[in-house]
Amino acid sequence: MSVRRPRIGVTGPRHGGLAAWLATRFALARCGAQAVRIRPHGAPPPDDLDGLVIGGGADVGWQPDEVRVADPAPAAWRWRDVVLVPFIVVLRSVLGKRQDAADNAARDRLELDCLATARRRGWPVLGICRGAQLLNVFLGGRLHRDLAAFYEEGRNLRSVLPRKLVDVVPDSRLARCLGRTRCRVNALHRQAVDDARLGKALVVVAREPNGVVQAIETDGAWPAIGVQWHPEYMPQRREQRRLFACLVALARDAAD
Repeated sequence: MSVRRPRIGVTGPRHGGLAAWLATRFALARCGAQAVRIRPHGAPPPDDLDGLVIGGGADVGWQPDEVRVADPAPAAWRWRDVVLVPFIVVLRSVLGKRQDAADNAARDRLELDCLATARRRGWPVLGICRGAQLLNVFLGGRLHRDLAAFYEEGRNLRSVLPRKLVDVVPDSRLARCLGRTRCRVNALHRQAVDDARLGKALVVVAREPNGVVQAIETDGAWPAIGVQWHPEYMPQRREQRRLFACLVALARDAAD
């Protein structure tokens, strides 16, 4: 008898976002799940999902206060990262498309509705970059709007290469998923979660050395994790693959 594959909804923009969609779909398929694409102005999200990925993309339509932070030192990377990154860069360049304000607002509304449904039905959630920020906003938190304008030294590192060092809180759900308490991640964001105004039932579980929040998770029964980086663009990293494996395992348990 065949075993039903968990169905994981993956949100994204109305136009563009194909590179992230394909990379996320591939990551979920490797873990035995079926990805279901969800976009504004498209078909409504199906009712038979088992989990949810809130994908990355344009900044969340939110106007938070700004806080000054410091720049971390650049981190080293592995040869596998260097071999893979040209493909990722080309994929994002060819398939990417700039979003307009109306589409971004529609996406905000759609994803907030999806998060409300996920919480009500107990679907596990993985928020990626923008998705982590939106998870915080959904639960009543706020964001730092533009980190790049407040770096005191150097520049705000933006790269698909895993060059930022992140420390993960031991015994957190994220640490158990990754299988480690320190890892290198990529960085494509301009905003970040404001830990002084964190959403209800959320805890910070990873930071850069300068204190900028890199991951959050719920502290209750609803399993939701938000990471500031893009694990879908690091399939060569075992710990990043484990993030999707954990999501699929939780979705499978919820479906049983």
